Amino acid sequence: MSTPPQQPPSSPQQPQPPQQPAPPAPQPDQPPAIPPQPAQPVPSAQPAQPTAYPYPNPQSPPPPQNPYAQPTLATQHAQPQQPNPYAPQPGYGYPPVAAAPSGGGGGRAGQAVLWAAVGAVVASAAWAAGVFLTGGFGDSADLRGYQAPANLCSGADYSSFKDEYPEDDSSPTKNALKDPALDESYCSLSLKKTGSSYGDAYLTLQVDLHKKTDPGPEFTATWKNYGDSHTDYDVSPVSGIGDEAYLVTEDTSNGSSTSGSRYATLAVRDGWVTYTMSYSAYFSSYDNDTDPPSLDDVTGWLKTDTKSTLEQLKG
Repeated sequence: MSTPPQQPPSSPQQPQPPQQPAPPAPQPDQPPAIPPQPAQPVPSAQPAQPTAYPYPNPQSPPPPQNPYAQPTLATQHAQPQQPNPYAPQPGYGYPPVAAAPSGGGGGRAGQAVLWAAVGAVVASAAWAAGVFLTGGFGDSADLRGYQAPANLCSGADYSSFKDEYPEDDSSPTKNALKDPALDESYCSLSLKKTGSSYGDAYLTLQVDLHKKTDPGPEFTATWKNYGDSHTDYDVSPVSGIGDEAYLVTEDTSNGSSTSGSRYATLAVRDGWVTYTMSYSAYFSSYDNDTDPPSLDDVTGWLKTDTKSTLEQLKG
């Protein structure tokens, strides 16, 4: 009987590395793996069921938290706030909770818009009050019933000078202006003593109705400071005539009736109306007038006739 062949002796066994566990074989018919999603706060598996009590179950465990999930600014704004499953539900004794304003400055922006609207209302009210008190921007002139006549020589009063200068001027100079911005009347005439062939003195009158702009500031600057721009003139305020009035005088005659001159102007502003009345006399050795009136007499006549003329121009 033959014997089976013998196997050669095996070589000594080498130490083998520890075997690694093989990866689990894929299971058939399994859905593909879903990529990992950002960690989200995990609410409790089931919200508390409503019971006869309006409060959450005191023994319900708190919702599990992911200790590794860190909220970021982007996720805080991008993800909507998850509802609190333990909050009381409407219909169980509590009204719905009103939504609070967002923390992104919306409340401050709303307040800014509100204050801007309030400021606009206040500014509009102040503007309307200013227009009402000042009569508008030139649309309602303060003329106080004055009129500028076509012939101021016949519409003004200068009767106080008649005793000293009784002769009438047969051809006085007069003109008038009518315009949407200004009405103006002007008169210039000679004053003559009895027997004089030429004027011994001169009188000029002018009334201006300013219908678009208030003449007050310029009137004050011109007449109150007249002595600053014209040397040797005296300026004094006059009370009791219009809103403001100034008397401007100059005397270079030094008491002589053969040389020098005497000058006086009364300027008045009443509302947006201005009126001036001026007297001037020039002396020489050829004049017939050897006894001209003093400046005190002339300024008194100017005040009396100006008051009377202003009353007539309101007629």
